[in-house]
Amino acid sequence: MTGLTGRCNCGEVSYRVTGPFSPVVACHCTECRRASGHFVAATSAVETDLVIEGVPRWYESTPGTVRGFCPTCGANLFWRQTPGRISIWAGSIDAPTNLALEAHIFTSEKGDYYEIADGLPRHPERLATTKEGEAC
Repeated sequence: MTGLTGRCNCGEVSYRVTGPFSPVVACHCTECRRASGHFVAATSAVETDLVIEGVPRWYESTPGTVRGFCPTCGANLFWRQTPGRISIWAGSIDAPTNLALEAHIFTSEKGDYYEIADGLPRHPERLATTKEGEAC
């Protein structure tokens, strides 16, 4: 899927992606859960295919990893670790996305207050077939 748009809650930061997306992956790592309040569902794209309108605030959550969010409403939008690729929170993409959840990663760190019961593949760490930086 290409050519999707998205935005934060208040609309101050919006974006358009002109290239293809990776499948959506649910990340259950502690860092994503703390940043979002639950697990994160993210896709990714080539960073040069992303056009951002507005000015997100970037936060270096761990050395070499930055998270982008709206400075007004606080909505989480982006995650970047590997130069050249950027992860995009799937919930910020305008519908219809025609994207699909493919797997769960970092299930070894999932919260103790929920179960993963959708039947999709589960990986205790990063998805082996996913390139570094293609989702959390």
